[in-house]
Amino acid sequence: MGSALETLCGQAVGAGQLHTLGVYMQRSWIVCLATAAALLPLYVFTDPILRLLRQSPAISAAAGRYARWCVPQLFAYAVNFPMQKFYQAQSRVWAMTLISGAAVAAHALLNWLVVARLGRGLVGAAMVGNVSWWLINAAQFAYVVGGSFPEAWTGFSRNAFASLAGFLRLSLASAVMLCLEMWYYTAVLILVGCLKNPEIQVGAVSICMNYNMWTLMVSVGFNAAVSVRVANELGAKHPKAAKFSVVVAVVTSAAIGLIFTLVTLLARKQLPRLFTDVDLLVKETAKLGYLLAATISLNSIQPVLSGVAIGAGWQSLVAFVNIGCYYLVGLPLAAVFGFKLKLNATGIWVGMLIGTILQTVILVVILFRTKWEKEAMLAGERVRAWGGNVELPTIQETR
Repeated sequence: MGSALETLCGQAVGAGQLHTLGVYMQRSWIVCLATAAALLPLYVFTDPILRLLRQSPAISAAAGRYARWCVPQLFAYAVNFPMQKFYQAQSRVWAMTLISGAAVAAHALLNWLVVARLGRGLVGAAMVGNVSWWLINAAQFAYVVGGSFPEAWTGFSRNAFASLAGFLRLSLASAVMLCLEMWYYTAVLILVGCLKNPEIQVGAVSICMNYNMWTLMVSVGFNAAVSVRVANELGAKHPKAAKFSVVVAVVTSAAIGLIFTLVTLLARKQLPRLFTDVDLLVKETAKLGYLLAATISLNSIQPVLSGVAIGAGWQSLVAFVNIGCYYLVGLPLAAVFGFKLKLNATGIWVGMLIGTILQTVILVVILFRTKWEKEAMLAGERVRAWGGNVELPTIQETR
């Protein structure tokens, strides 16, 4: 829901309308906090929900206990995400990086103390996460109101409650686009949890997902950078610069992804031991090594393309692409390969991968067809609409 801010703030900075950023951020706080409140029952009732989805009682109970203790993080992230986009749109990334770096150091120390030394387990890990997230929020908010953004932040304003309907529509389109991507991987884990001997299968896939997330953070960085750059350049009516930013981001992220892919292939039998010393789990995880490498390679490109979509305001279009590729192709194939053909976790991962490949190909085709001059004009209209009263059509021929 907060990714609407990524489009609007970036394009407003490009158009020189810095005074709108503080109001945009406050609108996003309202929308994101309301969304967090709506999601609260999912955290409270995680255990019975997972049992209804036929997950094992042991996994459901542990996940439910952890989720309940993570509720403060839900609201912390609702506050944090809009601030992230406020910083990024103005290229104040280093300030945010220093704050996050200090928080990570404190987080690691607290985890060692509470989880490892005091033995508080999942509950301790959740409590440490709560403290870390709210420390980040406090530091970032202090920097915002401390006078470092004299044009963009002029204090709290009643205007934050104006044009909420239009802002909410763009927020919903952003949420659908991104949630469809993130829920795709969650759905894969749920499918794996329905297999025989789910603890080993879920453990193997979870380890692979962790490695994938580690490498994905690099391409997510490019996602944020290219979305801001594309939004800035389109808002400033520099279509050629926007197009060049896309090329640079995709090529650079793909090159780094290639390195991660090679490391994964060479160390696929050793990497699981960082997470577990159970030989059976190590063996099952190593079997997924080749698929993990392919996923890492693909995920060095796909998030960057999603970042371009956010910067240009194509959320609704990409949401439809995600529905088709992930939920009409990827997940059905995963179910067929995993259960019907009895390929278990490997088959489920193959189905997931096919859906991601199809989505990436379609996004590349959309980029090739894009008329960037038209997108720059649409960005100007979107900024003037004050929060996205309408999401204008894209990918049209220039007359």
